[in-house]
Amino acid sequence: MNSPHLPVPGIRRREWLRVGGLSALGLSLSRLCGNSARGAVAPAPNSASFGRAKSCILLFLSGGPPQHDTFDPKPDAPLEIRGTFRSIPTSVPGVHFSETLPHTAQIAHQLAVVRSMTTDINSHSTSGAFMLTGYLPASKAENVPAGPQDWPSIASVAGTLKPSTRTPLSSVVLPELIHNNGHIVWPGQNGGFMGATWHPMMIQCDPTQQPMHVEGMSLSEGMTSVRLAERFSLLQQFDAHFREGAKSSAIEELGRMDQKAFDVLHSDASRQAFEIERESAALRENYGRHKFGQSVLLARRLVEAGVRLVQVNWPRADGDENIGNPLWDTHQNNAARVRDVLAPQFDRTFATLIADLQSRGLLDETLVVAMGEFGRSPKINASGGRDHWGSCFSVVLAGAGMSGGQIVGASDRLGAFPASRPVHPPDLAATIFHFLGIDPAAEFVDPIGRPRLVTDNGQPLKELIGA
Repeated sequence: MNSPHLPVPGIRRREWLRVGGLSALGLSLSRLCGNSARGAVAPAPNSASFGRAKSCILLFLSGGPPQHDTFDPKPDAPLEIRGTFRSIPTSVPGVHFSETLPHTAQIAHQLAVVRSMTTDINSHSTSGAFMLTGYLPASKAENVPAGPQDWPSIASVAGTLKPSTRTPLSSVVLPELIHNNGHIVWPGQNGGFMGATWHPMMIQCDPTQQPMHVEGMSLSEGMTSVRLAERFSLLQQFDAHFREGAKSSAIEELGRMDQKAFDVLHSDASRQAFEIERESAALRENYGRHKFGQSVLLARRLVEAGVRLVQVNWPRADGDENIGNPLWDTHQNNAARVRDVLAPQFDRTFATLIADLQSRGLLDETLVVAMGEFGRSPKINASGGRDHWGSCFSVVLAGAGMSGGQIVGASDRLGAFPASRPVHPPDLAATIFHFLGIDPAAEFVDPIGRPRLVTDNGQPLKELIGA
């Protein structure tokens, strides 16, 4: 089988790798960060908010946060619905959050909370794919693995159709991919049918390490920037020697990906963005010394360096496949898990991120989105947990100059179904794209020449984008 990542006939693989001399730069990194667009963004809509966000930080709370115990408490519902947490006032008169979010409640005037998000899918992977792409997956079953037929993720579309002008990294996902128990990776997390050149750069890392190591983001021992440039120049000369005799789209893609990989390693600003140890101990403490908190701090450093979109996935804990409550999937003892582990981490980290962006003058040009794949069931089960619930849940947005203190839509008295203004994943995707300067009605062309719409007829939320 011919591979687009192998040299053309007549050139031995050993010679190709030796002449390139770029194992750290490598074809592995180049495949990760290739981002050539095959489509064009449609003309900008007539809206002052269009393109207001230079960057987006997407916090994905894998497992499904319980809406009742976070952003949509139901204090008047029966105990088996409302749970044991109190409803507390926020900085917005008349708006209450759960007592699990005291720090976030203090910044509610800077937030827009959608309380009527719905996928109508109760499976982690496929509801997750719907939220991460804005396109309804072909199956609603659980444990559907990722495949080449998947729709491109929001991260991949944003990074490809609106690439960064300041760094070779346009779209980054960290600190790990999302997967179900059994290491079944969810669909909808990469470039899908658009191929590897649309993939966001996946950074597998642990930002709590001192210092943090990111494979492929540092030069090998003895390799200076000058030597790297010399070797890349040699690779280009070698490549030019046979390119004329082996013209193909695969070869052209390889050249572009190699150039992008070289640019990443050769860019001091890009490499330094990962040097999280440059931050003060006090700020790192405020974000939280856990993997999620430090990953969010890393996301802020990346958008500060010019990355267009950074997606931070809620990380798994070691051995959590052996417990009943991995991630936010609180089927057992929901109250204790939310109170003692999940909410404290999210609450402090999220509030610190908003304050940090604001203090640096970045909040008005950065869109922040916090969401999961679905919510949790209104009724607490016999194990004290809440089960999967895609019918109604909450999503939170901030920044990008939008008016804060808003509640978009409402759930019914039990927090089970939208009572008004149901919001679907295509609308959320359209809102994100709008703020990033990508027309939700834009088209791109797939590998076999078919025009594809950026969103599945998604409409940006008027409450957030304004006139």
